Amino acid sequence: MTSVTQVTQPAVVVGVDTHQQTHYAVVLGVDGRFLGGAEFPASEAGYRQLVDWAAGFGLLDRFGVESTGSYGAGLVRYLLLQQLDVLEVRRPDPATRARDGKSDRIDAEAAARAVLAGRVTGAPKVTTGVVESIRALLITRRSAVKARTAAYSQLRDLITTAPSELRDPLLSMTTAQRVRTAAAFRPDPARIAEPLQAVKTALRSLARRIQDLDDEITQLERQLDHLVAQTVPTLLAAPNVGTITAAQLTVTAGENLDRLRSEAAFAKLTGVAPIPASSGKSRRMRLNRGGDRHANHALYVITIGRLATDPRTKAYVARRKDDRLSKRDIIRCLKRAIAREVYHALRADLLSA
Repeated sequence: MTSVTQVTQPAVVVGVDTHQQTHYAVVLGVDGRFLGGAEFPASEAGYRQLVDWAAGFGLLDRFGVESTGSYGAGLVRYLLLQQLDVLEVRRPDPATRARDGKSDRIDAEAAARAVLAGRVTGAPKVTTGVVESIRALLITRRSAVKARTAAYSQLRDLITTAPSELRDPLLSMTTAQRVRTAAAFRPDPARIAEPLQAVKTALRSLARRIQDLDDEITQLERQLDHLVAQTVPTLLAAPNVGTITAAQLTVTAGENLDRLRSEAAFAKLTGVAPIPASSGKSRRMRLNRGGDRHANHALYVITIGRLATDPRTKAYVARRKDDRLSKRDIIRCLKRAIAREVYHALRADLLSA
């Protein structure tokens, strides 16, 4: 009779410190022993090498990865496609770095030990679906709007200091009229040394930049209208929720919304979860300045819109004023309630798809 002995591989945990060009990985045994550390290219081939190298130490249990939304995004996508368990690890806090120092190996080992100790349990966002497409378009639109605002300010300031032949007629125009008029200027390149011709050239350049940015923003918004309406129709149907606010809240939540344990976790993610600030006989809450500030602003925009148009919101405000709450505190309460509504709408849209 022949007996077969089965050899069970030991489980290992991997921590990864991510950078733009390279990633440094450290492997620990489940007993906390340091097994190895190595650097790999931040590329598809490098990700494959990292996984194969780590698998040589034992059965891959969990990966703790830093910067999963930036430098580590490509690695996370690869690991998830390999059906490996990935957890999002924050960078060490200043006190830890002051005590332990800073190096790629130290950070990667700290990530692995945080996973091993159970201090991190959050899954990274999935970036292989339509929500990632919305994020890319939203970021590009935001930068275009910012550039257009800067161009408008420069146009206004340049008109203010322009020679009177230009300043006097332009000052009486609306902003749109100024842009159209300046875009049609025909400065003389041969006389560019003259302030009048130089200012005309500058104003025309700014005006045409604004027009180009207007076209870019319009095109991006059309694409966002289509994607957002297709992805989160329940959220978009809520009062005072527009395409841009819905897009931002969807991006903040992420494609894999189930990584958030509850609507309270979503409220904390968007910076509207109240923080206790009580002391002695005083019982109060204070403003939460954490979370995603873009999402927090989106909730604020929805709140302000409902204060002006929504009968239920107006009735709520009147009731809370009777409780002697300030307008600022009422707005905070409304943002928290709207976050709850948004979370359930997102669950209906993203988790039922």
